[in-house]
Amino acid sequence: MTGSDFKRFAPRCQTRVVVGLGNPGPEYDDTRHNVGWWVVDRFAYDHDFEPFERRKSRLETTRRIRGLTVVLVKPRTYMNRSGLALTTLWRIPGFVAETDLLVVTDDANLDVGRVRLRPEGGSGGHNGLKSVTGTMGTPGYARLRVGVGTKPPGADLSDWVLSPMPEEDEEVVTALLPELSRAVAVWVEEGIETAMNRFNR
Repeated sequence: MTGSDFKRFAPRCQTRVVVGLGNPGPEYDDTRHNVGWWVVDRFAYDHDFEPFERRKSRLETTRRIRGLTVVLVKPRTYMNRSGLALTTLWRIPGFVAETDLLVVTDDANLDVGRVRLRPEGGSGGHNGLKSVTGTMGTPGYARLRVGVGTKPPGADLSDWVLSPMPEEDEEVVTALLPELSRAVAVWVEEGIETAMNRFNR
């Protein structure tokens, strides 16, 4: 049996890991860069997860959903070192990044409220994704990008993503959270292709 045959017939991992990228600390709660945390928090609320528990490098909570173990993670390592919160994923029996990991992040290359689900890809200049890819050793993991608006000409990108959104933009993203939570649920239960077909906009 070849390696590809083994992968095809091996038992599917029964764990899904959803990582919301962001920065710890109340001063970052309302910033564009923490939209990934907003989505994961909404998903946790919608599915009655227990409160997040503090680990060395992350906040984490786990629940069974339709026979799957779903682990929600919010790194506490700051954005540029997000991957450090994921170094223990290899301990999960059968874990494969390509099918069992979803990273939720803000995207300053998309207009406010645009949604992009992809099965893999580059970082698009996002340092959190760069760090996750470095830790996982592959760009082949699903990502849910949420548009937070493109930076004005001449503005510094770091200052832009670390600043709060205007009230009207925040309202757009907040209103979208229930749909984004459903997109995560579809990815958990049905995979990235189904989620892409239903929620990309």
